[in-house]
Amino acid sequence: MPDFERTRTAEILIVEDNPADVRLMREAFREVSGPHRLNVVETGRKALGFLRREAGFEESPRPDLVLLDLMLPDLHGLEVLAAIKEDPALRRIPAVVFSSSQKREEVAQAYNLNANSYIAKPMDLAGFVRVVKGVDEFWLTMVKLAKD
Repeated sequence: MPDFERTRTAEILIVEDNPADVRLMREAFREVSGPHRLNVVETGRKALGFLRREAGFEESPRPDLVLLDLMLPDLHGLEVLAAIKEDPALRRIPAVVFSSSQKREEVAQAYNLNANSYIAKPMDLAGFVRVVKGVDEFWLTMVKLAKD
């Protein structure tokens, strides 16, 4: 049976403009056993700048996982997702939509744009902890990610 213990720090990019949700995610990630570093940006443009290491983000780490909200103040999260998945340098980074929207059309559109998964945001800390632990265990511990 394979050993799924993570030995290196996982880089996670959180694209979220709601400070309360960011706080909940930070608290939930404190419950995760594997080493990780959270990088947070509040807009879609900043997310793309971070991922492409553009001005102001030249030293940003390549994330192992992107947690992407849909309702962002500048670009819609689906636009950010499309840009990630169309870019040969970024498309292999798992992009998990993490949204309060459960509209059928948005879920379908996210998967049509090659989202790696779509998770409805929980309403409380216990729910955030449960979801974050599941995301961490699957995406950052069990799955073998493509690294450049």
